[in-house]
Amino acid sequence: MEYIDMVGHLGSIISSVTFMPQVYRVWKTKHAGDLSMSMMTILFISTLVWIVYGVGKNVLPVIICNSIICFLSLVLIYFKFRYDKK
Repeated sequence: MEYIDMVGHLGSIISSVTFMPQVYRVWKTKHAGDLSMSMMTILFISTLVWIVYGVGKNVLPVIICNSIICFLSLVLIYFKFRYDKK
């Protein structure tokens, strides 16, 4: 594996990890009132677009990172519907 590929995979891991604390916090507190549904929807759509791009260009770090973020954004959207007290 080339150096630049390792950088791409490291960036992918770091980007994916950024959403894990938020998912964990909402899961533990059972409170999602502060989450923005529009932000989560835009995030979900953008990750789908990135996944299509990654598959089309065969760029594994883009596919991995955005698949994880897509899943985590779906979890947050689920939590928003389940725990939001509107």
